[in-house]
Amino acid sequence: MADALKRLSDEGVAIWLDDLSRKRITSGNLAELIDQQHVVGVTTNPSIFQKAISSGDGYEQQLADLAARKVTVDEAIRMITTADVRDAADILRPVFDSTDGQDGRVSIEVDPRLAHDTVATIAEAKQLAWLVDRPNTLIKIPATEAGLPAITEVIGRGISVNVTLIFSLERYRAVMDAYLAGLEKAKAAGLDLSKIHSVASFFVSRVDSEIDKRLDGIGTDEAKALKGKAALANARLAYEAYEEVFGSERWAALDKAQANKQRPLWASTGVKDPAYKDTLYVVDLVAPGTVNTMPEATLEATADHGVVSGDTIRGTYEQSRAELDAVAKLGISYDDVVQLLEDEGVEKFEASWNDLLKSTEAELTRLAPAED
Repeated sequence: MADALKRLSDEGVAIWLDDLSRKRITSGNLAELIDQQHVVGVTTNPSIFQKAISSGDGYEQQLADLAARKVTVDEAIRMITTADVRDAADILRPVFDSTDGQDGRVSIEVDPRLAHDTVATIAEAKQLAWLVDRPNTLIKIPATEAGLPAITEVIGRGISVNVTLIFSLERYRAVMDAYLAGLEKAKAAGLDLSKIHSVASFFVSRVDSEIDKRLDGIGTDEAKALKGKAALANARLAYEAYEEVFGSERWAALDKAQANKQRPLWASTGVKDPAYKDTLYVVDLVAPGTVNTMPEATLEATADHGVVSGDTIRGTYEQSRAELDAVAKLGISYDDVVQLLEDEGVEKFEASWNDLLKSTEAELTRLAPAED
């Protein structure tokens, strides 16, 4: 069953699970996925936590204790989510140790309401790193304009970062620049660069969802022929940018100081359009030094019928540029699409966080001890 996943790992793709819940931790399911399905990391986001905590499975006792302490709803959410991340990090610790810190990682996101506030994002990242208190944590910072200087500052303090919500090639280059600047800052401060890690989460399926919708609106045969191509082209050109930046003289100086490359991570890899193969954003994005974080359904589909045929990124750059150019020639603005997706991404995570606040507040009220 796991042959495709093993082949993926052998090709240099780290398989991370894009999901976490207390039930997954306590049932032994996460340990089983690590043992049997080559899972070597976990990512979370506000939507994942909202779904997990709203289900109520495994959270009642902690919620009751928090209600008894009369904590604020914001504090309750942080106590609950960091507890899950800490426990998952402990389960993944052997992977962390055996890969010298590259994998075995669990990501937790700064409050999405802070996405456009640099100073608050830095403060939140420091607080989350302190709260979880595990070396195999990655703090997720969105790649908004306000997020870029926060990335540099947090990396410069020696805190490992998962940069999230990257949609455009231009912004991805800015993210890599922010990471290198952070490493240079950490080096100047005398920190051990070998202990600092980062991934850059480049979102995939949402690009097709938005561009395909616009291609359908155009409706010509030429437009329809381009459906399902933009997301892969965009991601593949991101890998080209990664090769360029981490082959530069600037990187060479940091490499000598034992710094780690910031790996590209393919995020949003669940296929939204049922017309496409359900493993599309896995098997067509294979290259060394990448991470693919998959929802469980995508992980299972890949294990069941994924066909991994080696590197499917390098050697595609000319074709990828041609496909994005063809989309642009039809009047679809790349810049407009990626900005819309970033804005929507922040809004969706903020909406999930607000839903989580409401549902948690209702539970705290329900479980609060009666007043004497």
